[in-house]
Amino acid sequence: MSIWWAGRGRRELTALTIAVGLALGVSGCSGGGSDDKRPEASASATAESQSDPTAQEGTDSSLAELRGENGLLLTIDSAQRDAGGFVTVSGEIKNDGAEAARVPIQTRGDETEIMRHGGSLGGATLVDPAKKKRYYVLRDTDGRPLTTTDMPRIKPGVSIPVFMQFPAPPTDTVKVTFQLPTFASAPIEISG
Repeated sequence: MSIWWAGRGRRELTALTIAVGLALGVSGCSGGGSDDKRPEASASATAESQSDPTAQEGTDSSLAELRGENGLLLTIDSAQRDAGGFVTVSGEIKNDGAEAARVPIQTRGDETEIMRHGGSLGGATLVDPAKKKRYYVLRDTDGRPLTTTDMPRIKPGVSIPVFMQFPAPPTDTVKVTFQLPTFASAPIEISG
């Protein structure tokens, strides 16, 4: 299953398509994979390539704004718990710099299965500091991450819509920390 984003209006259609796929058993998520051994995270877990968390900014209309490299700014607009047992984090990446920039390849993470499928936001995680648990981006049965993929070069002042889907934490977990390599970390709240 390949997910392509042409604009903000297709977000609902894609989420519905993914929900149907997950309901039909097309999940490749956080539980037991054959050779997928991931350590549990602690509250202090951070990626080495992340920028300083003080580079974050918050606004009233979004959950978080995270600064990245080369003037990139990730704005998280929502983290919605869906009935299918997953959380969809959506927002946009804006080029706040003076020159055209690409989303760094490090955002795809370092997991071999995801790396095979090119550029993505597959390295994103949600960390539940209270329960000391980390949630990785969901994958389809071919190992492709359920995130925005193949992002174009972004011109100065231009934004592109992005999304990432994760297995849903327990319903009593509302506050998590969002992490994406090369961007600052930020606490966000899950709604729904």
